[in-house]
Amino acid sequence: MDLISTDTLTDAQIADILDSADRFLEDNRSGRVHDPLTGRIVFNLFYENSTRTLMSFSTAAHRLGASVITLPVEHSSVKKGETIEDTARTLNEMRPDVLVTRHGENGAPARIAAIMDCPVINAGDGTNEHPTQALLDAATIRSRFRRIEGLKVAICGDIVHSRVAHSNTKLLARLGATVRLGGPEKLVPEGAFTVDEAIEGADVVMMLRVQRERLEEELGDAPGEYLRRYGLTAERLARASPGAVVMHPGPMNRGIEMESAIADDPKRSLIALQVEYGVAVRMACLELVLA
Repeated sequence: MDLISTDTLTDAQIADILDSADRFLEDNRSGRVHDPLTGRIVFNLFYENSTRTLMSFSTAAHRLGASVITLPVEHSSVKKGETIEDTARTLNEMRPDVLVTRHGENGAPARIAAIMDCPVINAGDGTNEHPTQALLDAATIRSRFRRIEGLKVAICGDIVHSRVAHSNTKLLARLGATVRLGGPEKLVPEGAFTVDEAIEGADVVMMLRVQRERLEEELGDAPGEYLRRYGLTAERLARASPGAVVMHPGPMNRGIEMESAIADDPKRSLIALQVEYGVAVRMACLELVLA
């Protein structure tokens, strides 16, 4: 099976991923070894830069016993004009067991999956989807609150360009959370809240990265002004519920999307735990698609 969107997963599969991730997280912490994918080969095909997603998929595969091969796209035949489809056909003939891909075009992983004989996992496509990020965020939230149903989640920032926001909104709402979107007027869909309105009474506040590569004009020359108007400050966080936690998918622009003191708060920030669950959830996803 492919994992292109959380929409393609059944409720039972989502529950299995979250439960398996909890188990893998504890195993990783204790040093217990699992190698159900020994002898399998995982290809990483990333057309966009990545630290957390690429490294966590690689780590997840290694922890399960698989071999990982990463194609450095900047040194590949893509630079010579090779199409996505031709790259997929070439890699398919090498018979990988799983292909993990990230691409800047919406729908690119689905196009690749239509060609590959092995399962394909979407590691992010354009402004469209980032299913494993949504799953790891759900696992992180559940680990803190022991539930997702009934929670109020504020997702704030550049909603329009964020595949993280799109996937999280769908999955968290499906799991019973109330999701409120907030951000600058030009960067949110019609009917969204202001940042202050979205955060009011929230149990979880998820801030999104300012996408400098797409938003230089909107960001302007005063990033501190963005923090004051739209970022997560101590004053703005006080609007959330008393036990509210803070999340960020990374990479984070400190002093723009949130104050460093909030990001580093050991009681309220779940950012480091998100990274840890990134490996555990992707272990669960690799296990699922190869089951």
